[in-house]
Amino acid sequence: MSAKITVIGSLNMDLVTRAKIPAPGETVIGGDLQTVPGGKGANQAVAAARLGADVQMVGRVGNDLFAEQLLANLTAVSVNHDHVTQDPQAASGVALIVVDSAGENSIVVAPGANGRLSPADVDAAESVIKNADCILLQLEVPLGAVLRAAQLAHKHGAKVILNPAPAQPLPDELLALVDVLIPNETETALLTGLPTTNQVEIEAAAAKLRQFGVGAIILTLGERGALLADADDVTYFPPFIPEKIVDTTAAGDGFVGGLSVALAEGKSLAEAVPWGNATGSLAVTRLGAQPSLPSRAEVETLLAQATSEQQQGVQQ
Repeated sequence: MSAKITVIGSLNMDLVTRAKIPAPGETVIGGDLQTVPGGKGANQAVAAARLGADVQMVGRVGNDLFAEQLLANLTAVSVNHDHVTQDPQAASGVALIVVDSAGENSIVVAPGANGRLSPADVDAAESVIKNADCILLQLEVPLGAVLRAAQLAHKHGAKVILNPAPAQPLPDELLALVDVLIPNETETALLTGLPTTNQVEIEAAAAKLRQFGVGAIILTLGERGALLADADDVTYFPPFIPEKIVDTTAAGDGFVGGLSVALAEGKSLAEAVPWGNATGSLAVTRLGAQPSLPSRAEVETLLAQATSEQQQGVQQ
């Protein structure tokens, strides 16, 4: 049986251009404009579906052309969107994205209908939360909906995975319901009030997060890989180094999707982190959010190559 994952979160249409990221007050000329399905929630849903999971999406879009395109894209990758509401009183969410020549990006999000996702919407989706192995949450929708989703998941025994992005303070009540928290260094610093500029500081910040009742912390470190801090130990996982970085937009969402599928299939956290690293690494080699997310075959090939290289290194 395939992994069952329910995502409660955002759906955006990304308006993407390649250009130098402008300084304050600066106007720059960009490349062609591309419209690409995105939103952290939908990105994570698509990442999981591409890896073979049975995925349900819960969210809100407008009643507009972007909504039609976003829903059609979910259908094309077999993500169920029965619990994505078309809101006649708000436009679909939009993200304005500039990607520079090194693949780094600058993003501004206009939430639109995402900002109207309510605890009642989450209650209406209780059946797909109840039947899930993992629930994926992010912070591009209101905290009230995120908290309600965590409460229902906890009630029904589904694993709660929270990617606390965009960064914002979180109530202790929510953190205590989280089984796996996946922040980056900036988000970790905001949640803890501690610096994260070196290994000692990062491990201290991760330990503080666990004091809030979080089951495990997986701190993503970009080109330095990831750190896993749980009740047993602190473990570092090396990154998969891509041959060329094209666009980092969906790297974090790819990581969350890959890790969640591995966990839902019964792998341990230590076994699941490389799945996240591999998925995120492959995502940065292509332009756009959801179009960049890899297939299961691509992820398994990269993992197998890494295992083979490690074995050869040991033999030598």
